[in-house]
Amino acid sequence: MSTIPVGEVRPSQLLWTYGPGALVDLPNLSVVTMGLHQWDTARCRRVEEVRLLDAVRRRLGPQVEKLLMPPVVEDDSIDPFSPEALVGVPVKPFPRWLRCVKCQLLAEVDSGLFRVVENRFRPERTQYLHVNCPKGDGRDQDAVPARFLLACRNGHLDDFPWHWFAHGGPSDCRGTLRFLEESASLQTQDLFVRCDDCGSSRSLAQAFGARAAGFLPGCRGRHPHLDTFDEGCDQSPRAVLLGATNSWFAVNMSALAIPPGSNPLEDLLGENWDTFKDTVSLDELRDGLKWLKRSGSLPCIEKFEPEDIWSAIEAKRSGTTVPTGMSEVDLKRPEWIVLTGPNPRTDYPHFLASPVPVPPEFSSKLQTVLLLERLREVNALIGYTRVEAPEESSNPEDRAPMAALTKGSPTWIPATEVHGEGIFIRFHEDVLAAWEGWTGVLARDAKLQEGHRGWRSSRKLSPDEGYPGIRYALLHTFSHLLIRELALECGYNAASIRERIYASKDGDPMAGILIYTAAADSDGTLGGLVQLGKPENLGRLIRQALQRARICSSDPLCSEHDPGKDRSIHAAACHACGFVAETSCEKGNRYLDRALLLKTFETTDAAFFGAEEDPA
Repeated sequence: MSTIPVGEVRPSQLLWTYGPGALVDLPNLSVVTMGLHQWDTARCRRVEEVRLLDAVRRRLGPQVEKLLMPPVVEDDSIDPFSPEALVGVPVKPFPRWLRCVKCQLLAEVDSGLFRVVENRFRPERTQYLHVNCPKGDGRDQDAVPARFLLACRNGHLDDFPWHWFAHGGPSDCRGTLRFLEESASLQTQDLFVRCDDCGSSRSLAQAFGARAAGFLPGCRGRHPHLDTFDEGCDQSPRAVLLGATNSWFAVNMSALAIPPGSNPLEDLLGENWDTFKDTVSLDELRDGLKWLKRSGSLPCIEKFEPEDIWSAIEAKRSGTTVPTGMSEVDLKRPEWIVLTGPNPRTDYPHFLASPVPVPPEFSSKLQTVLLLERLREVNALIGYTRVEAPEESSNPEDRAPMAALTKGSPTWIPATEVHGEGIFIRFHEDVLAAWEGWTGVLARDAKLQEGHRGWRSSRKLSPDEGYPGIRYALLHTFSHLLIRELALECGYNAASIRERIYASKDGDPMAGILIYTAAADSDGTLGGLVQLGKPENLGRLIRQALQRARICSSDPLCSEHDPGKDRSIHAAACHACGFVAETSCEKGNRYLDRALLLKTFETTDAAFFGAEEDPA
């Protein structure tokens, strides 16, 4: 395999945008990220989060041993020709077809017509050149990726069948192909592929839409990141553009680092096991503790005696201690228990919370407010889908097909961790339960359910699965409005703020939201978000958020939107009033309706903050 560096991405992007099987569209070429079986795990740091690892094992199997950070180069000033400069994630050129920008030649990378030119000092400038281009005046000319591909719902990705398409099906003609642009508009009807030998030509417009089925072959089941082909794919492939967002959707799982048990020392060891696992004696431990205390790299370690720590290390090695929380399927339930507990723990290194009074004007609706001055979130990538985004469902057979990240069963999963701060708001359960029975709320619930059923039916999914309930829609909409307001004042950009919705009526009911920073850099420690959670600020921000959403710039169309008519999963919400960045929302801007919070032009009898009792 070649060791030519071709560019850089952030570690977090390998989980959300450029993971295994995804295309990275660089300035001069396009590459696909290879499967996990080809990654060098020697440079990957382990991430300890037992609750998340247990949840991953339930989805992918018990053979998953660990969560690992993507490999990174610690020093930016290293020699680009040294072995350390080769640390990274393996990729290969894809699509395998290139186009000469001068003569419009269309050919494969392996045809011998192109050569690669690397740039160790500026890897993003690595490119392919068309050797001896007939229109190049004796010079090699730039070659760029052909920007059309085939993808299917089963997660397969393939090169566009240029010969098949140009000749209208199977053909013995293997003539030279040209990619022609008949105007500067770059509309598909003005793009053509032509064979120089037989003169056959076809417009790229015929590769899209309903008529494309007659001009495209069946899916070959190709996984370019695994170098494998699946047999018997039953999905029809569709043409996609290089860089299209529907070519790769990440399937992620996340968990907050919370105090999982009653023994603070066991919790500390579990979260920092890499620091202690190689300790061989009590004397070595004492020397290491001196450095940890001086550097301050491990908070709370000074509270424990070396002898107690050594005993806990030996117990963990022998397996006599079992991390708590391993049997909990629902990742949010343990978090809810900790967030709503009467006495928040203050001795856990990744969770520091302090309760504050509820803003007086909202005390009848909100029960508690908790400021999280320190928190950690761990995200894990467990798979991906193509063409359609992954759908959440309690029935595994009802989910969109998830493609694999590696050959065989994975033994490890890529993960990242982010440190930050947050605000937790809990609603009064009795007030919320009474609101759910209002006549106007039941009518809005019926509309959202109708849209939900239509949306899932159009995707050949069970229409009665996956609806989170009207309680979730209320909390979700409130969270979005508050995120938009916080982003204007807290100093973080909107994409650095995320949400976590706790909504359930089963067993011990949950009704709350957590808004927190989710940036992997120093943005997570500025303190601006916690400052805005204090009563004198939070009350003003909630009031402003509700007032700002009362009238949308797209009204009356926004407030009158009926999800049942267009099979969407939002009612009175749009980009102008209720949507946030996709990275901030846990449901992809679905299940939103500001009519549940306040009075709109169309609905006045479902506003949670608009009346103390059922207007009906």
